[in-house]
Amino acid sequence: MSTLQKEIDKRRIFGIISHPDAGKTTLTEKLLLFGGAIQKAGTVKRNKAEKTATSDFMEIEKQRGISVATSVMGFNYKECKINILDTPGHKDFAEDTYRTLTAVDSVILVVDCVKGVEEQTRKLMNVCRMRHIPVMVFINKMDREGKDPFDLLEEIEKELNISTRPLSWPIGIGSTFAGVYHLYKKQLKLFSPDSKMQITDEYIELEDILSDDLDKYIGQKASNKLREEAELVEGVYEPFDLSLYRSGYLAPVFFGSAINNFGIEELLDTFIEIAPPPQARETDKRIVKPDENKFTGFIFKIHANLDPNHRDRIAFCRVCSGKFERNKFYQHTRSSKKLKFASPTSFMADAKSLVEEAWPGDVIGLYDAGNFKIGDTLTEGEVLKYIGIPSFSPEIFKELENTDPMKTKQLEKGISQLVDEGVAQLFIQNLGSRKFVGTVGELQFEVIKFRLLNEYGASCNFRSISFTKASWITSKNQEQIQLLMRSQANRIAFDKDNRPVYLSNSKWDIDSTMRDHPDVVFHETSEW
Repeated sequence: MSTLQKEIDKRRIFGIISHPDAGKTTLTEKLLLFGGAIQKAGTVKRNKAEKTATSDFMEIEKQRGISVATSVMGFNYKECKINILDTPGHKDFAEDTYRTLTAVDSVILVVDCVKGVEEQTRKLMNVCRMRHIPVMVFINKMDREGKDPFDLLEEIEKELNISTRPLSWPIGIGSTFAGVYHLYKKQLKLFSPDSKMQITDEYIELEDILSDDLDKYIGQKASNKLREEAELVEGVYEPFDLSLYRSGYLAPVFFGSAINNFGIEELLDTFIEIAPPPQARETDKRIVKPDENKFTGFIFKIHANLDPNHRDRIAFCRVCSGKFERNKFYQHTRSSKKLKFASPTSFMADAKSLVEEAWPGDVIGLYDAGNFKIGDTLTEGEVLKYIGIPSFSPEIFKELENTDPMKTKQLEKGISQLVDEGVAQLFIQNLGSRKFVGTVGELQFEVIKFRLLNEYGASCNFRSISFTKASWITSKNQEQIQLLMRSQANRIAFDKDNRPVYLSNSKWDIDSTMRDHPDVVFHETSEW
């Protein structure tokens, strides 16, 4: 077997998604603990500066106690190289999560057993289903009084439109939570609520769930209930089918308590066994397979000022095929430039280390002098572009107002870099005199204002405007585009790539414009 194939087989890259507060960042941290990547877990209570979670490193995340940017972390576990992308749970940062899902091969979905399926979970699962991404479910917070496990599974199937198959089963819930039983391996693991900071107890091997030994460990009443429920699980749910899981139709389910390090090991062990290695990916020219000898990769995220002490800008590149090498020239297909990278990095939250080479399934950080935009492709010379990273129409639009004319240059630079990162979208009207910023939620404006002031020394305000939707416009007849742009000049703006966009404030408004200009196509996203 070639070195390339060995490296591909070893790798797993996945995203962790959930509704805010379901415990996603805590789970990420505990996976790193099991992987030996960190020695001690911080807590996500955020009550002391030194106790912020490992994967939340932006200043505003520490202050607000939420993840607003995707973090990238890699670690080794049982001869596998695992790359985790921890995504923002907050709905206002959903677009960053959608983009991140283009870079992963599978997903772990965290569900709070108390709250069940929530709105943001539904939206994220829609994206997973569109892309047929394999999903594993971790039902968290079993040490709290929550919903009945069978009710939770039914809710997940109904709300998220995916079949489930429990691979572990909880013994009790809340105050009666005693542990989990691994349905396949016939193993028992007892729960200890004081194990937050280290890896705990080994499995107890049982010959059979009917074994009298079970009564000794959890008592006769709990044993009888577990036997009844396990029998019901086997009767109601189809046997686990690997091909259905990898096609995105069947989600294996695990139960546990991330804050207490409980249920993580079963999840991780099963993940490395069943999750797919790096997969083939679609470009505008052809399907690229990971085992092709020539390197290709794409930029799915850009982050400025990752280290506030050094004004750096890092582009996150997902390696899709071949082998990436430090100091080798690669083709930037959008600009036709040849670029080489002297200091490519791998990540452990905010800790970075230099990498000499990287393989399919790896995420590398490339120091960027302003060459990259989200969606850019790097190759060894072949002209192609990875597809599937569109911009969606924002839901909220506000006009950017400069409150300190002495810092105009800093404001221009700051907003340009934040837009390239994908924090928001920028639309410019009337030869650049008016700038509209579009986001998915209100919180993004707060983040933009905070970062412009703290990272660029620029102050601004945002003024509400009436637009509610952006539509990218194209036509085979350029005269029709020009006619629309003249007749509706007050509604036409240009995006960061200088493409014309029609801004509307109601469905009636856009419908009537479409009737008046039948030769113009109005696009929902920037990729068509």
